[in-house]
Amino acid sequence: MTQERTGIAAFKGNPITLVGPELKAGDSAPQFVVSKNLLEDTSLQDYAGKIKLISVVPSLDTGVCDAQTRRFNSEAADLGDEVVILTISMDLPFAQARWCGAAGIDRVITLSDHKEASFGQAYGVLIKEFRLDMRSIFVIDKNDKLAYVEYLGEMSEHPDYEAAISAVKALL
Repeated sequence: MTQERTGIAAFKGNPITLVGPELKAGDSAPQFVVSKNLLEDTSLQDYAGKIKLISVVPSLDTGVCDAQTRRFNSEAADLGDEVVILTISMDLPFAQARWCGAAGIDRVITLSDHKEASFGQAYGVLIKEFRLDMRSIFVIDKNDKLAYVEYLGEMSEHPDYEAAISAVKALL
């Protein structure tokens, strides 16, 4: 039975239900499968040995999600080859590719959770009412332990960029 959590997140002040567990720093990072494109999937294992910053956005075609992805793309240049930044949304892979091309995103890897919501359910960010993933940040060390977790209480707010980047730098 899938766990549901209510009363901890909202969209424009209206409560939403998150599906899956609430993860904490120190937990093992759950496995997931998401789409790189329409024909190719990827998983946490494909980034083994790297520090992973996972930026979760509901949809790249919204203002806050756009800004969040652009911010982490610009931060990526200073983090080096030991770090991979993944942006996960429910957007279809070809929509993600189109958006990245138009936005000049070249350092962040966009991945789609649209098929099975594997990531959303494993990380406790799947929004039951909208079938979108809730804005959140996860920093995972080279041994696949969660070093930093931020679940936002309001979907339309920005995450704490500085705290997430500091968590990554602390692992370098």
